[in-house]
Amino acid sequence: MPAMHPGRRARGLTLIELLLFVVVVGIALAAMLQVFVSATRASADPMIRRQQLAIAESMLREVQLMPVTWCDPDDANVAVANTTSDCATTAEAIGPEAGETRYGPTYFDNVNDYQGFSMAGIRGIDNNLVSGLAGYSASVAVAPAALDSLSASGEALKITVTITGPDASTLVLQGWRTRYAPQSPY
Repeated sequence: MPAMHPGRRARGLTLIELLLFVVVVGIALAAMLQVFVSATRASADPMIRRQQLAIAESMLREVQLMPVTWCDPDDANVAVANTTSDCATTAEAIGPEAGETRYGPTYFDNVNDYQGFSMAGIRGIDNNLVSGLAGYSASVAVAPAALDSLSASGEALKITVTITGPDASTLVLQGWRTRYAPQSPY
């Protein structure tokens, strides 16, 4: 039987050391799991934000592609008018003309017709609800505004598109459309 040397410890861990190791590892694992849980919980937010941005860009592009004229695009002098007084019959004003809507049968025909437009649930130009976007809403504001050397007299229009997500978060996207007179309505 080997003799124990006084002053030498037996190799291995004591019960207290083992318990301390388990506690430290447990605390570290709990902290790491908390990070994973919060990352997983927040992973849906970027998807909502990306969807809001896609909707806002699409809506802004739709509005910016419309003509900006002094006269209603149906007016005979639309291509040659330098001011609203040059219109043969109908000068353009902010907001849609009577009977015009985004969905027809008489469609919006100018940028400023979108002033005040809103929809709950995102709808295509055919007025059908886009699948998966029922929880979103959109609104458009169009207003004359000064832009660099252009005055706020209607030569430049500021377009503001606001998208509200299903989590009540909002995204605002702004763009500009300028008027060149005389001009082609397109």
